[in-house]
Amino acid sequence: MSAHDAVEVIIAKRDGHDLSDSQIDWVVDAYTRGDVADEQMSALAMAILLNGMDRREISRWTAAMIASGERMDFSRLSRPTADKHSTGGVGDKITLPLAPLVAACGVAVPQLSGRGLGHTGGTLDKLEAIPGWRASLSNDEMLDQLESVGAVICAAGDGLAPADKKLYALRDVTGTVEAIPLIASSIMSKKIAEGTSALVLDVKVGSGAFMKDAARARELAETMVALGTDAGVRTVALLTDMETPLGRTAGNGVEVAESVDVLADGGPSDVVELTLALAREMLAGAGRDDVDPADRLADGSAMDAWRRMVSAQGGDPDADLPRARHTHDVAAPSSGVLTRLDAMAVGLAAWRLGAGRARKEDPVQAGAGVVWHARPGDRVTEGRPLLTLHTDDESRFERALESLEGGFEVTDGAGFEPRPLVIDRVD
Repeated sequence: MSAHDAVEVIIAKRDGHDLSDSQIDWVVDAYTRGDVADEQMSALAMAILLNGMDRREISRWTAAMIASGERMDFSRLSRPTADKHSTGGVGDKITLPLAPLVAACGVAVPQLSGRGLGHTGGTLDKLEAIPGWRASLSNDEMLDQLESVGAVICAAGDGLAPADKKLYALRDVTGTVEAIPLIASSIMSKKIAEGTSALVLDVKVGSGAFMKDAARARELAETMVALGTDAGVRTVALLTDMETPLGRTAGNGVEVAESVDVLADGGPSDVVELTLALAREMLAGAGRDDVDPADRLADGSAMDAWRRMVSAQGGDPDADLPRARHTHDVAAPSSGVLTRLDAMAVGLAAWRLGAGRARKEDPVQAGAGVVWHARPGDRVTEGRPLLTLHTDDESRFERALESLEGGFEVTDGAGFEPRPLVIDRVD
């Protein structure tokens, strides 16, 4: 006879009580095994959304999710490890230059990444624009590449936190995605199970982010930092702006091209700034803050690491990236200063052009996306291209243009103040 049953656990949280360690351990394990039904876990997820969890409950819930699967072990590597997780945004290609940059500084980066859904792009979708590149590696292949190259970006295997995979799909269809205890435990169960010794969280705030509100973003950051700390992982979080999309591109192939520009010691200043800020936090967490990552961009060693990383996963770093068959320019409506470029509007346009997917089984176009020719604060000229839309399917332009309506403003620039990219740090 089980010590608990699902209805008892649901009622406890519904009535605002803290769940005991044994209740949490039991319900996560029983749900993973199929002994707790989806409708029962849906009810519990809604009760958690409405009534919350304290630090002990969230920590225990996360531990139970980790215990549902395997843990990776990087202790045999000859260098320390550090990882980064972003809560997702528009034009957020930072992982691509960041992983090889940190590897070039002597720290191994095991970056388990995902695919895009909705308006936020997926790192694996971007890299799959490179001819030949493959996302799926065995654990042994991953460890070998970390030792020889120092960086790997690949898909997470099914063995890490299988409870999360099941619960994540359920939250998506039951209106419980926004529950901070469930967001935090979802992200951190995978990152802790991954076995890295230092973790930097990039928590996005603004229109193109999952968290639109700074107070909620800070609460999520503090919750995740506490979970990492409780699990013995050196964890810090940066709150970063996602009111404006990052860089000058949103899509797959176009973002790879921009990332290569950064690795060639060029690229948009905001992408470089955030890449270096996160790299410095990762190096500090791994005990290698004696190295300045800016030097590794300048001397070409970060680019060398990128080429080795891409080649190790079957990709051709010299191959031409896919180009969309059709383009459409959006002209500046007047001359003046671009004072707003809304990240959500740009993200939706890129998605509607074919760069993203509505369901996880949908294909994506490698060449689709949006390129913008000015950023807030730049002067623009009436009639000149402000954005260029890319797609293989001309019929997609109409809906992409609809999503950009009201998504940018050109004024005389009076009173314009640029937004800081890094808003706050939580440790």
